[in-house]
Amino acid sequence: MAVGTIRLFSSALGMCVTCDVILPQRDPEASQAPLPVLWLLHGAHGCHNDWIRKTNIERYVAPYNLAVVMPSAQNSCYVNMAHGLNYYSYIAEELPQAMRTHFRFSDRREDNFIAGLSMGGRGSFIIGMNKPEQYAAIGCLSAGAVHERSALHALPFGDEPIEGTYKDPFGNAKRILKDNLPRPRIFHACGQDDFLLDSARQTRDFFSSIPDNPFDYQYIEAPGAHTWDFWDAHIQEFIRFLNLPDARK
Repeated sequence: MAVGTIRLFSSALGMCVTCDVILPQRDPEASQAPLPVLWLLHGAHGCHNDWIRKTNIERYVAPYNLAVVMPSAQNSCYVNMAHGLNYYSYIAEELPQAMRTHFRFSDRREDNFIAGLSMGGRGSFIIGMNKPEQYAAIGCLSAGAVHERSALHALPFGDEPIEGTYKDPFGNAKRILKDNLPRPRIFHACGQDDFLLDSARQTRDFFSSIPDNPFDYQYIEAPGAHTWDFWDAHIQEFIRFLNLPDARK
């Protein structure tokens, strides 16, 4: 695998930004089809290199020729902030197009997946459920789709309600079913000692209440807390959930 840091200008943000990228090193004589991509989001107070520094994500994706893009989003909650910058537009719309101009990344829905931890887990719900035509699977670790008012969320969300907007994963799930849109598969895991467990359980209850499990929703509640030990273990579960072919076989 090749690992690098990319710096580029974002028109959505009006500034230069940084993201880390993991690229498979494929046999030149093997298929050079466009690569599947995992868009992997950090948590609050984190940045683009958290997953590289604190997990073995490079090793976990290696068998599947899976590229990984890890952007920085500050404490934006991955939305166009009420008092701040347009991080949703950057990560959900601008960044995928920019990365595909530089790398041989697939633009097919079935080859694109989004996941994250904590703030990034909820960001994955926000982006993935609002753009179901763009992602085949969503992974949320140690968070839920429920919006909680707090000091951290004041700048991203302000005082405006989110119901019925792109920031509303539950509303978007209902829209997907009503309009018969593509349905992302959902993997959701939270530790039994995590301080966001209540939010995770509310999300579990919502998706579990939908007849016939149309999102192939899988929930895991396992021993652990809001820690990198938990995220390192369960990002592996998410990668297996994707059912990608093993390139070593």
